[in-house]
Amino acid sequence: MPLSDREPRLDTADPAALFTAYLDYYRHAVDRKLRSLSDADLRASRLPSGWSPLELLIHLVHMERRWFRWGFLAEPVDHPWGDHAAEDPDGPWAVPDGVGLEELLEALHAGGTVTGEVLASHSMDEHGAVNGRFTEDPPTLAWICFHVLQEYARHAGHLDVSAELAGGATGE
Repeated sequence: MPLSDREPRLDTADPAALFTAYLDYYRHAVDRKLRSLSDADLRASRLPSGWSPLELLIHLVHMERRWFRWGFLAEPVDHPWGDHAAEDPDGPWAVPDGVGLEELLEALHAGGTVTGEVLASHSMDEHGAVNGRFTEDPPTLAWICFHVLQEYARHAGHLDVSAELAGGATGE
């Protein structure tokens, strides 16, 4: 399905296909909104919480990787908390010096490819592997999908506020 600015409307009840389409939709919406901003606006915060749009993007990149690759698949990943200052999961989001929009968008979409592969090859009721992010009682793939989808939806909405204040693109 080609990416568009419109909510996916699939004639299917297949949860994996629906999750894949909606996650692609939100990645595309985030990409479009971020590309509408200048480099200065990408790196500045206009909000009391203090995060910049580029920091939100690095969070989305790492968040999806933490849940699907490190979490569900238990793959070793470099710097799983690399979206946070000093890699402290409770610290603020931070973008390393020299990292920019194109590099992070490439990583966002590459992560989406991995997520699509996971969803195409695993059952929604399958539990994540142990010895990655989870040491015991890992959630099901369906739970992980819902969690990641709500992260994207929530942060795409946050990005609307920041982009609107900067004069950038908002909406779907």
